[in-house]
Amino acid sequence: MGNQFPWKRKRFAHLAALWYRSRVKISVPFGARAVPSDQAQILGDALDAIRPGRPAAAFDLDSTILSNKPRQARIVREFGRAHGIGALADCSPRAVVSWDLRDTMRLCGLPAGEAALVYPDLTRFWRERFFTSEYCREDEPIAGASDYLRRVLAAGGEVLYVTGRHAGMEAGTLHAFRKAGFPLPDGARVQLWLKPRPEDDDDRWKEICHARLLELSGLACAFDNEPTHVNAYKRAFPEARVVHLDTDHSGRPVEVRPDVPSIVDFRMPG
Repeated sequence: MGNQFPWKRKRFAHLAALWYRSRVKISVPFGARAVPSDQAQILGDALDAIRPGRPAAAFDLDSTILSNKPRQARIVREFGRAHGIGALADCSPRAVVSWDLRDTMRLCGLPAGEAALVYPDLTRFWRERFFTSEYCREDEPIAGASDYLRRVLAAGGEVLYVTGRHAGMEAGTLHAFRKAGFPLPDGARVQLWLKPRPEDDDDRWKEICHARLLELSGLACAFDNEPTHVNAYKRAFPEARVVHLDTDHSGRPVEVRPDVPSIVDFRMPG
């Protein structure tokens, strides 16, 4: 999940599991675009695209190589404890199935009516904590991400973490990297590109990063969960292997380009 606020309703399901809102089935869950049998080939092709003159591999963070569901669950638990709401005090990451905090509260066992009453206060509580260094320490790696990042380096590539997170989240982000076993930024073959300010627009920041990539080196491959961002990568770098993470996204009605494949994580055999 990227840097978006929870009042925009965003729905998703995990691969091989459909979530329901009341009796209404979500007809196109996240994970439905990816073809699991194609994943190893897609990831292998991206590694093969790395060349001496085109070494850069760009990775978004939230919902691409890191899951922020543990971060969200911690916020809900702390709210529940602070307000004496036992159902929320036991919130687990499994209850975080959308950007609507009311969904999380209902899956924690809070009745819909009570969730609606609590929602405004929880939203304010969430907003004060989600985009902070302290809370992003909770993030966990997407399956296979650590191994794949090291495969990129072993292939002679450069890892660029290109994220909509702002500079104030750097310490917590690096803590999550260490916990996950990710290659750490060294200013050379591994770099972390953060927005200078929290209020900077994510889309505009990614465009700035694309311009920097054009100046620095050729882009071999790029990975992002946002359809808007993978489409922009493919427009700016038509020769690059651009891959969509079919995990979740901001909910904007944007289709992934047909020439951009989707995966659900970074696991590959061998």
